[in-house]
Amino acid sequence: MPNEFYQHFWGQLIEEDLRRLIESALLEDTEHSGDITSLALVASNIGGSAAVVARQKGILAGMQVIAIVLQTVDTKLSLTPFVNNSHAVIPGTKIAEIKGPALSLLAAERLILNFISRLSGIATLTRQYVDAVSGTKARIFDTRKTTPGWRRLEKYAVVCGGGTNHRTGLSDAVLVKDNHLFLGQKSLPDFSAADAVRKAQDFTRQHFTQPVVIEVEVDTLEQLREVLSAEPDIVLLDNMSVEQLQEAVQIRNQFNTKVELEASGGINLHTVRSVAQTGVERISVGALTHSAVSLDFALDWQ
Repeated sequence: MPNEFYQHFWGQLIEEDLRRLIESALLEDTEHSGDITSLALVASNIGGSAAVVARQKGILAGMQVIAIVLQTVDTKLSLTPFVNNSHAVIPGTKIAEIKGPALSLLAAERLILNFISRLSGIATLTRQYVDAVSGTKARIFDTRKTTPGWRRLEKYAVVCGGGTNHRTGLSDAVLVKDNHLFLGQKSLPDFSAADAVRKAQDFTRQHFTQPVVIEVEVDTLEQLREVLSAEPDIVLLDNMSVEQLQEAVQIRNQFNTKVELEASGGINLHTVRSVAQTGVERISVGALTHSAVSLDFALDWQ
């Protein structure tokens, strides 16, 4: 297996992202005068208890979010969780119970639901793709097509769904694409994808103490033959048909079995299994994060 991308499990960086998003979201809700409806109608000494309940079938992600939202809104709010991340839920599943001052519960309600709905929607869609390629050697990867400010959280949700994280940002790995080759050819007319791989390998060896993933995108099988000699970690096969992918796997197996192949471009739930059956090791799907539909949750007062 080649050098691998960083995988997002819950940790300090994700929590820091989350706290910034919570502060911004609270400002959206309470910017002027707080929750004027609740302040007008609910006494400050009233307590409450509510359950967070799933309204749809799916995969849970973001349980840690609830605790941090509650802590941010009011430290008097308490949480009892019932379901772990990555577990399946069905309509009516009670994932947690919250108790504390009613005014604070009302302030936290929509924030909690927005976060876990979004993250669980990503985990649910990811699991559908992972299940669709079950029994093949292909893994499902996300992309950088994420919501600004949410990238680490959304990639964490992909992991909860059983998927694998592609590079997080431009500073994490080398991914040589058409635009890099185009710009390289402005100074070196014969600059090829293989040349780009070798140049990237030299650069990363000089500037990094740890190995850096080197991936290169190709559009044709001829390009694939060319770059295999440069021994990148991964070759991304962009927008190729199933027949082309099958031939690409045969070419790779003939020339260099150490290089992994990644299929990308327009892959959906209807086509992903046929792509996986070609023998590629990786399938990247932007839809995991840019097209996931939020999973429906509700706060039921008890």
